Amino acid sequence: MGGAEALAAAARHLAAGGLVALPTETVYGLAARADDDAACARIFDAKGRPPDHPLIVHVTDARAAQAFAATWPDAAQRLAAAFWPGPLTVIVPRRAGVAQAAAGGLPTVGLRCPAHPMAQALLAAAARLGVPGVAAPSANRFGRISPTTAAHVRHEFPAEVASGALVVLDGGPSDVGIESAIVDCSGAQPALLRPGQLGAAALAAALGQPLAAAGPGATKAPGTLASHYAPRARLHLLTTAALAQALGGPAQPGVAVYCRTELAVTPGWHIQPMPVDADAAARALFAALRALDGQGVDQIWVEVPPAQPAWDGVRDRLRRAASPFLES
Repeated sequence: MGGAEALAAAARHLAAGGLVALPTETVYGLAARADDDAACARIFDAKGRPPDHPLIVHVTDARAAQAFAATWPDAAQRLAAAFWPGPLTVIVPRRAGVAQAAAGGLPTVGLRCPAHPMAQALLAAAARLGVPGVAAPSANRFGRISPTTAAHVRHEFPAEVASGALVVLDGGPSDVGIESAIVDCSGAQPALLRPGQLGAAALAAALGQPLAAAGPGATKAPGTLASHYAPRARLHLLTTAALAQALGGPAQPGVAVYCRTELAVTPGWHIQPMPVDADAAARALFAALRALDGQGVDQIWVEVPPAQPAWDGVRDRLRRAASPFLES
């Protein structure tokens, strides 16, 4: 579903409290109006997501974001000026009485201005109907692989799509492919809670100060659970050396391999190459895991990404997808 008429219909569906799957540059989101607790409850119900696990509110710009904020810290202003629209979420103190359900009842709220033109068009159309912003986690069942195409969304929610409860907008494959970086701006020092395409160095440069690491008492944020982004097959992370040793032996049935390095392989192994460029690997990651999972394998062995800042986002998603299974 696309085009001006589809956008207008989707905006009306949102304004009436319905669910819309919208494309963003990161992944597809499952959206409902953020100022309607009943509408946000439909997100939690559809995903099977705990209601105390906060959602990210998507807005047209920094001015719209401030309608959800009790205060707008300098750190949030600096980051928004540098990276919005784009794949960055800032967490700020939440305005009392606003987006209670979307924030999971927390005193903070995560805010993002997406860069995808269809997301921007939908947000603008919805705003004209009185919708100040939309809560939109990834459009998948809770804890599972995030969707990067409209087809992925339809596969996740066939009953909701068939009934008309969920309207799906098709904006093509997501350009970034992994979720936004999340920076907590609600405390004394900004902290990186989730890596994304934007690296810590670029974020720190925009802030004019280093980022704190997320500690045990870090603000609760989306996508930061130990286990997340997981396929149904058991995902194991293997070092290049461990993978090379395994692939030199007899092929194991029910095992698919996703690796970046060209290795000597005994015939019979099911191998899918991972892009060697970090951005390309991020763009392909969730679609590749979905495709391998769809082939009915029992295990997916993935080569550990390089220990380089450019790979932080991919490495984070894979480690959470593999939890509680340890690297070999």
